[in-house]
Amino acid sequence: MSTDVLEELKKAILTYNREGAASWARKAVQEKIDPVEALDVMTVAIRQIGDGFGKGELWLPDLVGAAAAMTSAMPIIEEEIKRVGAKRESVGTVVIGTVYGDIHTIGKTMVATLLTADGFAVNDLGINVTAESFVQGIAENKADILAMSALMTTTAPEQRKVIETLKKEGLRDNVKIMVGGGAITQDFADSIGADGYDPTAPGAVKLARRLVGK
Repeated sequence: MSTDVLEELKKAILTYNREGAASWARKAVQEKIDPVEALDVMTVAIRQIGDGFGKGELWLPDLVGAAAAMTSAMPIIEEEIKRVGAKRESVGTVVIGTVYGDIHTIGKTMVATLLTADGFAVNDLGINVTAESFVQGIAENKADILAMSALMTTTAPEQRKVIETLKKEGLRDNVKIMVGGGAITQDFADSIGADGYDPTAPGAVKLARRLVGK
């Protein structure tokens, strides 16, 4: 029975079925299936989509759909992991968010989902995140990486503000900073002192791996 549930959970993500993914995640909890095993199954599915995107076999809507499906199931499984005290080996801890003044979420959510699938512990602060909130998130979670998104040219300077705030708080040297979003370029990332930039969600995962030396 557990195999059937996990297969359906995987299938829901591969077919971009948000309601189905959440439903099968709840079923996995009800059946007392190891939540780490359920998370591993979801990871296989989202990696399959990410690999297809990277090879040019799938497109952005595929990545968005799969990420949305996984995002709907993830809180259910993560809550069960916490409840039973299960452990999943972490590659590193990431604090991620869209900067203050910017409410775009799709790109940030895709990166967060793929990072989670790749073994990172991800703390998503959401959208419209102030510099102070980023600093607090880094300190509270002892983050290895800060990932910031900005889609608009008017909000891109907020990434510089966050980095400057980290310097003032004496935290800049404690965390690697990666930036992305429609308004960001490699030149801009270099100019504000970020440690890395990538224009795609799968590329951001590879960048995160490099930044933590994994």
